[in-house]
Amino acid sequence: MNGDLPELTTDVCARLREAFRRAHYDADGVVEVLGAAAHAALGRGEPVPALRASRDAGDLGTLIRLFLLGFAEPAGEVRSAFAPLDLADAVAAGVLRPDDEDPGRLRAGLDIRPHGDEQGSWWVVADLDSDQLGRPVAEDHVLGVGHASLSLIRATSRRPVGSLLDVGTGNGVQILHASRHAERLTATDVSPRALALARATFLLNELDVELLQGEWFAPVARRTFDQIVCNPPFVVGPPRVDYVYRDSGLAGDDASALVVRQLPSFLTDGGVGHLLASWLHVGGEDWSDRVTRWLPHGTDAWFVQRDVADPALYVGTWLRDAGIDPRSPEGIAKAGAWLDWFADHDVRGIGFGFVTLRRTGSTPTIVCEDLRQAYDDPLGAESAAWLDRVAWLREHEAHSDEALLGTAFRVPDTVVLERIEAVGDEGWATTVRRLHRTDGPGWQHEVDELTAALLAGCRGVLPLSDLLDLLAAAHGEDPETLRESALPVVRELVRHGMLEVTGR
Repeated sequence: MNGDLPELTTDVCARLREAFRRAHYDADGVVEVLGAAAHAALGRGEPVPALRASRDAGDLGTLIRLFLLGFAEPAGEVRSAFAPLDLADAVAAGVLRPDDEDPGRLRAGLDIRPHGDEQGSWWVVADLDSDQLGRPVAEDHVLGVGHASLSLIRATSRRPVGSLLDVGTGNGVQILHASRHAERLTATDVSPRALALARATFLLNELDVELLQGEWFAPVARRTFDQIVCNPPFVVGPPRVDYVYRDSGLAGDDASALVVRQLPSFLTDGGVGHLLASWLHVGGEDWSDRVTRWLPHGTDAWFVQRDVADPALYVGTWLRDAGIDPRSPEGIAKAGAWLDWFADHDVRGIGFGFVTLRRTGSTPTIVCEDLRQAYDDPLGAESAAWLDRVAWLREHEAHSDEALLGTAFRVPDTVVLERIEAVGDEGWATTVRRLHRTDGPGWQHEVDELTAALLAGCRGVLPLSDLLDLLAAAHGEDPETLRESALPVVRELVRHGMLEVTGR
């Protein structure tokens, strides 16, 4: 354990905020001082360019070296950078700590760094990582803003909502982004230390957040929310807790299964949930069958698999994440037990991805998709649009296919058709026709000649039924047979935003 909880009171946070603002210790200020190249190098774990760039940056340079580079700084320079917060109060609150080798210098006691979006900047309070500590982190370590947190931020829809719940808030970064679009904010965590640091994050940023302690959804029993986000302890393996931020104490992928099963009942009607999750790839079982069994009734669900890890690579990655050398006796013992568990349960791989859930009173739509290709667009806007498209399809298919057939569709400008041709005895011949969506997750669909011809006519003028009749006449096809084969393709393309309804 990390020991006593930090005491970042309202007064301490107010004075610290004043110091940060005076020094321009924010996302823009840091980038301006460091420059793009040194800032990028810092992100790669290379501190020297940032150290050189910060030397003549006054109080801001001192804060950068303390919190972003992990250096010990002279007490006089730290006193100047922290004014009006006294050094004694900063040390008592756990923000600073004396340097073990030089009593005239101080080091950061916590990781406090700027984090921004397009609209502005916040500060996030977390624990120092193993590199800064020079040892493995404690069991109740509170992680900073890592790749998983950023992934969930990008995968969360940002439409205005009345109430939002963050389950397992950690350092509170999901709530910071939620404050842009949610009126009322609630955050829970099982860890007292996480709640203490999240409270400091919220106080520093002057946010009013309801904080509750407890496991999973227990702190909000019998309540519902318009939106729920959750970055759970999704690491899979034996049922143990080495680190609270990643281990649930449940075996295998039971933590992800628990959240998927329980989350929808805490949503309002039409409410939406977003979470990161992991699932096992077990011999003789398709991953999509596994995760869909977790779902309660009345839940739209979109499972997006972003990666599948080999068990040995997975174990080594998480050992290093905690600052444990896989070659050390501790690392060898932990890796051996972990891999034994995977072997005993016939685990061939570990899937990781995003889950979007919506509570619905209608027949639910459940889709599992592999999206392991690289793409830049955030998934949050796409998940919201996906839910809209699913709802539109459900509404227009409630009684018959006639609603779809009577709709005029158009191919968006972001969709292109790729043709691959091979040379033969009669010259070049098309062997593959592949539809690409150039925005969002970069969907791709292989289509046949008739589908390509149909899409060429989808310009938002003629209804689908008329286009199919023209296509049948031109190619000598039976109109009814063509309709039956075309409708499933049209539905899939609508779900993926590769066909859109005129006027929507």
